[in-house]
Amino acid sequence: MPSSRPGILLSGANGQVGSALQHSLSEKNEIFAFDRTTLDLTNSEQIRQRVREIKPDIIINAAAYTAVDQAEKEADLAFAINGTAPGIFAEEAERINATLIHYSTDYVFDGSGTQPRCEGDKPAPLNIYGKSKLAGEQAIKATEAVHLILRTSWVYGEHGNNFVKTILRIAAEKTEINIIDDQIGAPTSAEFIADATAQILNQLKDDAIALNSGTYHLCCSGETSWHGFASEIVRLAEQSNIPLAVKEIHPIPTSAYPTLAERPKNSRLDYAHLKRVFGLQPTSWQTALASTLPLIIASSTTATSIK
Repeated sequence: MPSSRPGILLSGANGQVGSALQHSLSEKNEIFAFDRTTLDLTNSEQIRQRVREIKPDIIINAAAYTAVDQAEKEADLAFAINGTAPGIFAEEAERINATLIHYSTDYVFDGSGTQPRCEGDKPAPLNIYGKSKLAGEQAIKATEAVHLILRTSWVYGEHGNNFVKTILRIAAEKTEINIIDDQIGAPTSAEFIADATAQILNQLKDDAIALNSGTYHLCCSGETSWHGFASEIVRLAEQSNIPLAVKEIHPIPTSAYPTLAERPKNSRLDYAHLKRVFGLQPTSWQTALASTLPLIIASSTTATSIK
């Protein structure tokens, strides 16, 4: 007897967002999970084959090439995964009348100004990573597929490598650390992204997604710098009695920490459109961090083992 639960093809299943999505969506949906070993996003024919075999109701592309600096050296690979693959998913979604959910980034903007960016603001990415993600958005929009492009920012979670794990590691090793304080955004947990996605999909039966296909900003509320984010990570870790060596967290400008890829200084995203259409109330970045940090700590034997 066929399952009455919607079928979801999930790419990037073992990544930060993909892992959280499996937890948030498994109860009400039948999930067909793929990671980089079972679905090669540089292989267009393999993507098409997987979709046609499964015939899912929903395709969620949580996979991405996210090595921002390395992308400057591997532009072709970044564009294949972030630019071409989303378009293939969209073409296949259109063909089988499935809904596509795809995650993008604040890096499609140039980071100028101090105001939160709205969905209609003109993209102007500063680096290859941002350009490849924008190419993916454009490839999706070039089809007639019902889709949601969810732009988010400063993602971290229980699984995978991220800023939170890096701070816990270096704070356990060093007494003083330097962290950038002139890049501003909203740290957003993978768990929040997954829960918000689940809430959106619960509205699928009301045709809310088909009627409101398009681009949305999905991030936690509030704003901080990387320095502020690091300081809160350390404060919560100390509150949880995690042994740390760090005594001072020094704020430094972006210019003092040169990287291969230029980063946007203003990563603020305006999420009012998402609230208005789907009735979602973003969680504050501090609340999301307080909820996720114990998961990160529990997944490692000690703070110093976090890689």
